[in-house]
Amino acid sequence: MRQAEVFYKDILAGILTETDEGEYKFQYDTEYVEKYPNQFLTFSMPVRKEVYSENRLFPVFEGLIPEGWLLDIASKNWKINKNDRMGLLLACCKNCIGAISIEPIIPKDE
Repeated sequence: MRQAEVFYKDILAGILTETDEGEYKFQYDTEYVEKYPNQFLTFSMPVRKEVYSENRLFPVFEGLIPEGWLLDIASKNWKINKNDRMGLLLACCKNCIGAISIEPIIPKDE
């Protein structure tokens, strides 16, 4: 299982999880839901308490991953398979252009 904190304009918006089964889950942070109920990450994922679940990485996060020659460089430098979308997101999307940024959550046992 891999996880990341998702920030919107430097505010913790929620947690993105890739399960061991390859499913993706996103849950808005409780405090974010209370303070920013209309500040959604994307129209397709309005702010709510319930967990979002998909078999593929959510398009809003997929769109943050580099493409083309920049993807080639990222893949080679970090030795990440181009099909490892969560791995690329965790490695490349801390300082993205735009309002959304991703911070990997490092398990305590590592």
